Amino acid sequence: MAELGKRMFVGRKLRSTQLEETLLPKRIALPVFASDALSSVAYAPDEIFLVLSMGGLSAYAFNWKIGIAVAVVMLVVVTSYRQNVRAYPSGGGDYEVATVNLGPRAGVTVASALMVDYVLTVAVSISSGVQNATAALPFLKGHEATAAAVLVLLLVAINLRGLRESGAAFAIPSYLFMIAIVGMAAWGFARYAFGDLPKVASADLELVAEEPYVGAVSTIAMTFLLARAFSSGCAALTGVEAISNGVPAFQRPKSKNAATTLALLGVIAVTMLLGIIVLADLTHLRFAEDPATQLMRDGVPVGDSYSQDTVIGQLAAAVYDNAMPMFYFTVATTGVILILAANTAFNGFPVLGAVLARDGLLPRQLDTRGDRLAFSNGIVLLGLAAVVLILAFDAEVTRLIQLYIVGVFVSFTLSQLGMLRHWNRLLPTVIEQVDRRRMLRSRAVNMVGLAMTGTVLVIVLLTKFLAGAWIAITAMVVLYILMRRIRRHYDAVADELAIEDSDVTLPSRVHAIVLVGRLHKPAMRALAYARVSRPDTLEALSVDLDPEATARLTARWDELDIPVPLVVVGSPYRELVRPVIKYVKEIRRASPRDIVMVYVPEYVVGRWYEQLLHNQTALRLKGRLLFTPGVLVTSVPYQLRSAKQRGPERVRPVPGEVRQGRSFNERRHL
Repeated sequence: MAELGKRMFVGRKLRSTQLEETLLPKRIALPVFASDALSSVAYAPDEIFLVLSMGGLSAYAFNWKIGIAVAVVMLVVVTSYRQNVRAYPSGGGDYEVATVNLGPRAGVTVASALMVDYVLTVAVSISSGVQNATAALPFLKGHEATAAAVLVLLLVAINLRGLRESGAAFAIPSYLFMIAIVGMAAWGFARYAFGDLPKVASADLELVAEEPYVGAVSTIAMTFLLARAFSSGCAALTGVEAISNGVPAFQRPKSKNAATTLALLGVIAVTMLLGIIVLADLTHLRFAEDPATQLMRDGVPVGDSYSQDTVIGQLAAAVYDNAMPMFYFTVATTGVILILAANTAFNGFPVLGAVLARDGLLPRQLDTRGDRLAFSNGIVLLGLAAVVLILAFDAEVTRLIQLYIVGVFVSFTLSQLGMLRHWNRLLPTVIEQVDRRRMLRSRAVNMVGLAMTGTVLVIVLLTKFLAGAWIAITAMVVLYILMRRIRRHYDAVADELAIEDSDVTLPSRVHAIVLVGRLHKPAMRALAYARVSRPDTLEALSVDLDPEATARLTARWDELDIPVPLVVVGSPYRELVRPVIKYVKEIRRASPRDIVMVYVPEYVVGRWYEQLLHNQTALRLKGRLLFTPGVLVTSVPYQLRSAKQRGPERVRPVPGEVRQGRSFNERRHL
């Protein structure tokens, strides 16, 4: 029954040889791996306007300049990552680039930053999607965190079904979102060209600056405000690195298809971002960090009763004031894409986790593929971490965004530095002028990328550290230390398990002990199994917890004339485990070169609740014996009737059997 439920939930199993069938063409890879970066334009303008609103309307004059700066950085980063996917197509992405060219410590630093960023991607995308959805679904207000957590679990379930299935499910909504945003911008510009573009609903409100931006503002204060707005807008770059981590998921030629997808991502994202910012200017949009006090109508604050919709929500309402179905279409696709954008992390995080597990930096279970050839453990781990973060921050994007983009720009910067080292190492080995010119161009691109991403990283650290980025940095440090310790543990275990000369030598003797509490069928099966294995010494061991029960046991033992000596050890404090351990250790001390084999008879029951009534003593004994050097433990199962009657195995007839009129029972006795 459990297996049937799993198959309905996850789908039928796929063979390892079917991995090629799960690879993605470009038309599906674009929405799968680029949905995070594309959807960032849904909340990056919000963050730019929120920060600029602190300086009042005078600061709004810089929004399009900040938008252009963000677009330039994005195009440079996309161009540099096209170099990455060609040079390192194995799927390690920034982690592999940093490890190979800068060393293991830099690689672990990048890995910890990316893992934190992937978790934040899910939390921010889902939370932003839920907040956008409240523009059309007011009943969600006050329940954003619960709705976001449910949506994360839904994404986990979809991704457990496999990469291709999740990609096909998310492709159509992603393309609809692109059409909605580009179409809204195009229709808005057309209406502006014909003088028919209305203002947004917030255009008639007055925007008041916050302290210390009231009155004359110093150059330093304004510079800091613009730098903070720029760093918030750079959230639009998150997700660009996902394609470099997902190259193995592309159809062949993998590197070429990944590079093409990156180019499409850059062009579409920049077009959408600048379109929204320019359209917001043309419609005189007002978007405040604290709308209740910053937005005023006729000199009076609008108060807490004012509901501030997102930038896209306000623009869609204005542009489609005479076509409400298009408004709902735009708002709905925006909410959906923000939720589905988290799927980029669900494709990148498990692959990165598998690479790190392969390198001994994370538990090996993360490198295990599930029934649908997806890294299921990584998918579940990411989902749980995102749910914890969403509930902790109550799904508030403004609070979560302060933790964001620090990790991604750490990885961007170290990746660009690693690629510079890569080209510097290869250039002396290349003789052909054509190849040298190509490498020099690539190095120049990565050099510009390093300068830009490094500058943005410094700005982000200066403007966001106290606002919440310190939490993300702390998480990266903790992950870094954890991964280094895991690697140290695996290295120590490998050294300890390495075969030495003494391991080839056989033990001098095998001393077998069968634990006997009562004389019944499981005990007799354990005795028979121990005798068949032919140890050098064999004895049965019983603990005297009740003198009367022990007397009955010894009498029955003699009556059956069992050819194995029975040893009874005392237990003055009515303990069972301690006397057994003490007896086994005494044998080990007497003959250190001997192997002690302990046979533990156990019941096998068919129902989980019956298991609670049996084998608890055996579990405690095995747990203690496993930590005793020189002792081997063997469980000897005995199936009770409930285990045997779990249901007869269905036996299919062999070819020709039905036609010949033979039954399975007849075949079994042949």
